[in-house]
Amino acid sequence: MKKIKFKRILLKLSGEALKGKREYGIDPEFIDYLAKEIKPIYELGVQIAIVTGGGNIFRGLSGSTHGMDRSMADYMGMLATIFNSIALQDSLEKNGIDTRLLTTIEIKQVAEPFIRRRAIRHMEKGRIVILGGGTGIPYITTDTTAVLRCLELKCDIVIKATKVDGIYTEDPNNGNNKARMFKKLSFARALSDKKINIMDKSALALCSDNNIPIIVYNMHIKGNLTKILLGQQVGTTIQ
Repeated sequence: MKKIKFKRILLKLSGEALKGKREYGIDPEFIDYLAKEIKPIYELGVQIAIVTGGGNIFRGLSGSTHGMDRSMADYMGMLATIFNSIALQDSLEKNGIDTRLLTTIEIKQVAEPFIRRRAIRHMEKGRIVILGGGTGIPYITTDTTAVLRCLELKCDIVIKATKVDGIYTEDPNNGNNKARMFKKLSFARALSDKKINIMDKSALALCSDNNIPIIVYNMHIKGNLTKILLGQQVGTTIQ
């Protein structure tokens, strides 16, 4: 049996990622691809909790900048994360993976309420736990939610799935040929460098204070997630 590097992980999927090739909404084909990327690590015995964003449907901060009350806009964003969580659960189960969806906003018809001990027990029983609804509190991003859940559920690491290979000195999408990717990055540098915006600073600070490493990787490259769990160098590690 292959030796895994991390026993229990928190996987953060951005809402933007779930739209796949579409301009907005949910791309079922891409979510199926993600489920197939997750399945090998599930079969290795890794305990997995997943937090999804909601930016492909509605982003609370964007709504507030257009005149909406920030709290109301954030609640709409939380509901968007539940949409994504349901779609992900459906795809994972179609791929033969046992899951449980837990949400901070109670929707008893489709999900269990988030209870920390229950979530841990589900993972111990070999179920993937999908965590929807953010924290249930406005003004808190899903990045920070992911780190909070990582700490609550005693995960070993936060793995953030993105559209880029890792964290760069500058944005490579701006045509900057001098941009180089970090293989390793200190929390001090990630927190102080204004050019690094891969995660919000409160999420980084929480990981730094609690010695939780973060790996940022490109989810579009097949097999990357499995390589990470087997201890291979992929993306950027912040610690």
